[in-house]
Amino acid sequence: MRKTIIAGNWKMYKTIGEAIEIANGLKREFFQLDTQVIEVVLCPAFTALSEVSEVLVGSEISLGAQDVYWQEEGAFTGEVSCKMLKDAGCSYVIIGHSERRQYFGETNDSVNKKIKTALSQGLTPILCIGETLAQRESGNTFSVLEDHLSHGLAGFSAEDAERIVIAYEPVWAIGTGKTATPAQAQEAHAYIRGFLAKLYSEESAQRMRIQYGGSVKPDNTSDLMKQPDIDGALVGGASLSVESFAAIVKKALEVKK
Repeated sequence: MRKTIIAGNWKMYKTIGEAIEIANGLKREFFQLDTQVIEVVLCPAFTALSEVSEVLVGSEISLGAQDVYWQEEGAFTGEVSCKMLKDAGCSYVIIGHSERRQYFGETNDSVNKKIKTALSQGLTPILCIGETLAQRESGNTFSVLEDHLSHGLAGFSAEDAERIVIAYEPVWAIGTGKTATPAQAQEAHAYIRGFLAKLYSEESAQRMRIQYGGSVKPDNTSDLMKQPDIDGALVGGASLSVESFAAIVKKALEVKK
């Protein structure tokens, strides 16, 4: 059985003090987390990683970053390496988020390089894929997913791929309040798993975890998590509150137990 994974992407929110406060609150909420069933990951801004890592010591919550560069070190002003992320306490890293693709020139090629480096350095990548509203309305959802997967995972063995978490995030549902219906989300997740089976094997595809991301909230979590190919959530705005993020995790746990 695939372990459910709920990750909170805090994006460009929370000062260090605010990040410490919410991390402490979540640590209290999840002090008896059933880690056989569910895994929780917090992804603060780079500036708060070390401090949040210290808060999470002794807890069952993992730490992740929102991006990484593929070079180990060098004259790359503004970039952060895998070595730096691990030093700050990270075990996960989000790669290829739609906002990185839309606003900062992220490409399938750069995503592939980042994943390769993350895996080589012992970090678990969360690979984000998904279509825009225009792409969905023109009937190109599956071709976009295939493009993101085939290029993003190019050159990886099945063993490598099984260490990667896939996050399906329909771009039209991120931060808009719109959410893919459970049926729409399941259809995309089932397609992704089927494509992974073609790339690798049915066994590998069944072992890989696929999250849903796109306006996940406490009131839609249960219905999403009931879908057979949805293995968790990449949560944006609702992860910025202890109450709402804790509610999402608890609802997911109820469904997946």
